[in-house]
Amino acid sequence: MAKRSVSQKTIPAKIDGNGHYPNGSNLSFNGNGDVSLTVAQALVKVLEEIGVRQAFGVSGGAMATLWAALSNSPLIQVIHCRHEGGAAFAAAEAYFTSNRPVVVFTTAGPGITNALTGLFAARDEGAKVIHLSACTSAAQRGRWAIQETSSYTLPQESFFTAGQLFHEATVLESPKQLPQIARRLALGVAGTGGFVAHISIPTGVQSTPIETPLPPAQLTAYPPLPSQKTILEVAKLLQEGPFAIWVGFGARHATHSIRQLAEKTGAAVMCSPRGKGIFPETHPQFVGVTGVGGHESVIQYLQERSPLRILVLGTRLGEPTSFWSEAMIPAEGLIHVDIDPKVPGVAYPFAKTYPVIADADIFVKALLDAMPVRSSQQLLFPQPETIEIDGEVENLVRPEVLIKAIQSIVVDGSDAVVLAESGNSFTWSTHLLRFDQAHRYRVSTGVGAMGHNVTGVVGAALGRGGKAVAIVGDGAMLMNSEVSTAVKYQAPAVWIVLNDGRYNMCYQGMFLLGLTGADATIPQADFVAIARGMGAEGIRVEQESELEAALNRAMSLSGPVVVDVCIDAMRLAPSKGRNKSLSVQGVQATKSESQISFPLV
Repeated sequence: MAKRSVSQKTIPAKIDGNGHYPNGSNLSFNGNGDVSLTVAQALVKVLEEIGVRQAFGVSGGAMATLWAALSNSPLIQVIHCRHEGGAAFAAAEAYFTSNRPVVVFTTAGPGITNALTGLFAARDEGAKVIHLSACTSAAQRGRWAIQETSSYTLPQESFFTAGQLFHEATVLESPKQLPQIARRLALGVAGTGGFVAHISIPTGVQSTPIETPLPPAQLTAYPPLPSQKTILEVAKLLQEGPFAIWVGFGARHATHSIRQLAEKTGAAVMCSPRGKGIFPETHPQFVGVTGVGGHESVIQYLQERSPLRILVLGTRLGEPTSFWSEAMIPAEGLIHVDIDPKVPGVAYPFAKTYPVIADADIFVKALLDAMPVRSSQQLLFPQPETIEIDGEVENLVRPEVLIKAIQSIVVDGSDAVVLAESGNSFTWSTHLLRFDQAHRYRVSTGVGAMGHNVTGVVGAALGRGGKAVAIVGDGAMLMNSEVSTAVKYQAPAVWIVLNDGRYNMCYQGMFLLGLTGADATIPQADFVAIARGMGAEGIRVEQESELEAALNRAMSLSGPVVVDVCIDAMRLAPSKGRNKSLSVQGVQATKSESQISFPLV
C-alpha cells in the first residue's frame, strides 16, 4: 500500500507592501526597510532550518504570539490537540515515522505540567522533540499572574534547566540568547541519540524584535566510531565459540548489516519487544522476543545451545527486555554495543561485559569485514511458539483470534505502522504478531504510560502520511484518545479497542498473584457511539466471524476509524514473566497459574 502524502504548506512567494506574509504573518521593518523578525518568528525560522515540519500542542493566552508564529510558518504543519499529554505522545511517534524533529507547544503552568509524561516518554524512547512553552514575564513574577510559571510556582532546576527530563532547557529572556539556543538545538537534532529540549519564552519576550540576523544552523552529526583495535578484539572474542545476537530498538537503522552478520556467522538472533522486525521474525535464525510478552523459545535456545557470548546491539537490557534474569547471561558474558557509555554493564553489573561505544550500524559493518564465513551448514534453532486456536466461539472475541486477524489484514496486507498500547494489548501483540521489516512496530517499554500509543497513533499517521493502527485497551482509550484531533486533520489512524470492561492486565495480574480486594473493572463503554459523536467512523465487533470484514473496512477508509472489539476478558494474556518479575521485587504471590510467555527462571 503506497503512503498517502501529508498536505504541506507552500512557501509564500513574497511579502506584501504592508509587511505581511500572504497567509497573514505579521513582520516589522527596521529603519532601512529590511524585514525584522520577532523572537517568536526568529525561533520558528530556526526550527524550520533544523528540519521541523510538524508541531503538536494546545494553545493558550500566554503563548498566543508563539502560536501565531508557528501557525504562519510556510513549512511547519501545526496540529492543535485536545490535551498536552496527547500532543507530546503524538509528537514522539511522529518523529519515529518521519525521522524529523518534532515540536510540542504549550502554554504556561498546566500546559507545561500536562505535557511532562509525554516528554518523559519521548526522552526514554529516544525521540527528537523540542518543547516550546510560555512562562510569566519578569515584571509579573510573584504577583499571582494567571497560570504563573516562575520560580515561585515551579522548580526551575527540573523544568527549565538540563537534567533528567531535558537534554537542553532554558528560559529565553533576551533576543541575544537566540544564536546559542539555535546552535544547541541544531547540535542536539544532528546527534545520533534522542534529544528532548525545552525552550520557554516569557509572554512579553515573544513579540520583542531581534536585533541581528541569526547565522544558519549547522547540522553535522558526529557518531561515536569504534577503533580498529576494538573491532579486531570483538571479532576474536566471537570466534572463540558460538554466539547469539540480541537486538534492541537502538539498532533499528542497522537491519541490513545485522542480517548480513547473522547469515555470515550462523548466529542465533533474538530481540527486545521494541526491536521486533529489525531482524525478520520469520527467519530460521530468529529464536524469539525477550522480556514482556516474549517467547520461551529464547530460554530453550540458551539452555540447549549454550552460546559462549551474546553480542548486544542497541538495547539497555532493562526489566522489560530481560527481567534481569541470570538465565540470559552465557558463560563468557556480553559484548555490549551502545552509543551511550552509561548503558553497558548497568542491567547486569556482575556479568562479564565488554563495552563498545559506537553506533550499531557503523560497528556491525566494520565487524563484518573482520569475521570469517562460518560453515554453510544450516543449524536448526528453536522457533517462537504460537497459540493453538480451536474452532470459532459464538460469543465475544478471543484476543488471540483478533491478533491473528490483525496479522493477516494489517501486518501482511498493508504497510501500516502498528502501535501497541501498554497493558494486555502490549503482551498479546508482542507475543503473537510477526514482523519482517523494521520501523513497523512500536511499543513503549521504559515509561510504559497508558495513553502513549492511543494518542501516539495520530502522530504516527500524520508523521508518515499513511496508515497507522493502534491496538489498545478500553481503559487507555478512555484516558485521552485524540480521536477528535484525528478527525480535524483527517489522520489515517485506526484504533482497535480490546473492550472488556476492565484494566485487564491489572485484573489478571492481581488474580494470578493471589491478591484480592482491589477493583479493576470499569463500566463498559460504547466506543462506536463515542467515535461517531466526534466525527470518526465506528465499527462494532461482537463475534469472531465479523472480524475480517471489520478490519478490511477500517483499513480501506481514509480517515480515522475506531474498531470496538468485545473480547473475552478471561483469556489469560502472555504476561507470566512480568508477574514473576514483580514477585522477585517483593510483591508476594499466593497462587500459581499456568501461563504462556517469556519466563523468568
